[in-house]
Amino acid sequence: MKPLQGQAVLVTGAAKRIGRGLALALGEAGARVAITWRDSEAQAGQTLKDLEAAGVEAAGFRADLRNPALIREAVEKAAAHFGRLDILVNNAGIAAIGKDGAPSVTDFDAVRTTIETNFIGALAVTQAMLPLLRKSKAASIVNVSSELGSITGHTTPDWKFAHVRAIGYSASKAAMNMMTAQLALELAGTPIKVNSANPGFTATDLNQHRGHQTVKQGAAETIRLALIGPDGPTGGFFETGGKLPW
Repeated sequence: MKPLQGQAVLVTGAAKRIGRGLALALGEAGARVAITWRDSEAQAGQTLKDLEAAGVEAAGFRADLRNPALIREAVEKAAAHFGRLDILVNNAGIAAIGKDGAPSVTDFDAVRTTIETNFIGALAVTQAMLPLLRKSKAASIVNVSSELGSITGHTTPDWKFAHVRAIGYSASKAAMNMMTAQLALELAGTPIKVNSANPGFTATDLNQHRGHQTVKQGAAETIRLALIGPDGPTGGFFETGGKLPW
């Protein structure tokens, strides 16, 4: 039997890039998969076709994470389709390349949009999906973060990303990590695990394909955390190869 046989999974931002890779991999592991997307209708349709061609029960919902009405609609559709949720992957995210920069010069609107999408949107989806997650015998929430969200990293002079200045994106992922830490504490004693995953520098259009990892490599840690059992970790920040500092 496949490890996720019969389980219900929702991956946000799964029309393309790492999200698509996550949806396909989790479907291959036996899950029933729902995806959301914002504006990549054709690519989302192809992802759904590929899931169905692989024998995966799949559903898709358009959901701009800055639109509460669309989030509520997605929750209602997920509830009607699956009845419960076993795994939530908060993957949807943006990066305002060329506008987001150092705190003294960054474009303020770019920062606002990035934080609204990457953090506030993920928080809204998580709140909305919790009633479905509570119906699972052993649920997992995986927040797709970034090493750029590590405050320890940004305060270490010889850190490999010390040259990167993108206050909006970095702050959004630091906030995502805070949500992981606090929600894990809030849900302690329940069968719901909450962790952050760092995909690593993966070649996608989010970074103009400058990353050195493949999408498969970038999806690996998120998939591992999605597959953790009831004895797995909660409240941590992980990448392939180990744990990261906040």
